[in-house]
Amino acid sequence: MNKIRPFHLAFPVRNLEEAKKFYTEILGCKVGRSSDKWIDFDFFGHQVVAHLVESEKKQNKTSAVDNKNVPVEHFGIILSIPDWKKLALKLERKGVDFIIKPYVRFKNLPGEQATMFFLDPSGNALEFKAFRNDSEIFKA
Repeated sequence: MNKIRPFHLAFPVRNLEEAKKFYTEILGCKVGRSSDKWIDFDFFGHQVVAHLVESEKKQNKTSAVDNKNVPVEHFGIILSIPDWKKLALKLERKGVDFIIKPYVRFKNLPGEQATMFFLDPSGNALEFKAFRNDSEIFKA
């Protein structure tokens, strides 16, 4: 298998300073290049870019997954179980409001995973997850 290359994702934010504070202080991302209209972040080794937009983010539509209303539009990263637990505890301590609180879904089934969902200050939904077994990430 080829080495996975970093992905790139651009997303809208209503305030660059607010986004910078959230992504650096809450999630621990480093800042890359920036301008008065956008900021690059090192998002766990991937490049995500917050772009300043004039309008508010529309409410996310949801889809039922494991009896939870999962935001259809979301992004995130797959962590190891220990790193996921550390991040969940950090977010709880920082008072992050979860859309879906940290829990394990698909318990004892293929694809069992720890997951959590929350919004950034601009309403972008993020999911952080960790699989019991990484070989099951794409298992049907």
